[in-house]
Amino acid sequence: MPSTQSALIFVAFLVSSSICITIELGNLQSVAVNGTLLCNDKPANNIKVKLYEEEAILDVLLDERFTSEDGTFEMSGSKSEVTTIDPKLNIYHKCNYDGICVRKISIMIPTDYITNGEKPARTYNIGQINLASKFSGQSTDCFN
Repeated sequence: MPSTQSALIFVAFLVSSSICITIELGNLQSVAVNGTLLCNDKPANNIKVKLYEEEAILDVLLDERFTSEDGTFEMSGSKSEVTTIDPKLNIYHKCNYDGICVRKISIMIPTDYITNGEKPARTYNIGQINLASKFSGQSTDCFN
């Protein structure tokens, strides 16, 4: 009986090891983004921003922050993937919006700002964005 238990433990170890190896396939890639958010030309503080790796079914969260009092934010994240990652920034706000949910703006980050390795070599600066403006592709999100 002890040999059967040992064999089961060994098989469980092999399965868990192969799962870890599968997760690590691909190249570790990183990305960083920063910017300033305004609402009616005033700093938009405490605005939720999320950095995602866009996937076909379910996006992978890389980082989540809130803007500071002056409306600025900085964030970065990394992910291992066989192909080049597709990072995007989602901004969730209620500037000039009284609905029960929030407005969502998505900004794709150019591939020029993706770095091989854990630490991004460059930071994509979105500049100043006035959330009071209308944006192409803007949507409403209740589950962010």
